[in-house]
Amino acid sequence: MPLNPDLAGRIFPPTSYLVGREKIREFARAVRSTHPIHLDPEAARAAGFLDVVAPTTFTTVVQSPSVTQLLETPGTGLELHRVVHGSEKVEHRRPIVAGDDLTATLTITEVTERAGNHILSTICEIRDDTDDLVAVVTSTLLHRRDDA
Repeated sequence: MPLNPDLAGRIFPPTSYLVGREKIREFARAVRSTHPIHLDPEAARAAGFLDVVAPTTFTTVVQSPSVTQLLETPGTGLELHRVVHGSEKVEHRRPIVAGDDLTATLTITEVTERAGNHILSTICEIRDDTDDLVAVVTSTLLHRRDDA
């Protein structure tokens, strides 16, 4: 089943994520980041932050509910077993710290076809509770054709 080309331009409802200190610590350990600002509130405060700082790839956790919305939406044509992560670029405006109350809004920017495969391009804006932009995640997903 091909991807629905009408997905291009679709904006999904914002999802919420309250960043917890222990979640940051767990994520830091999972990605083997031992920097003290990810684990110790005192080290983070000494570095000028209000609390522990998330590793840069923590945006994956924050945007995950938005991606789930896409995957669970009927009529997209997406079949998870055919999806391959193509690329991802994260542009940080500021670090994510424990206590941040964030929202993530996913937009499908483009659906294209190459050699029978479909490419889904997305942008996810992550904002804080004052609506300031915290990070922008730009991604592409390859949806393999039926015989691939």
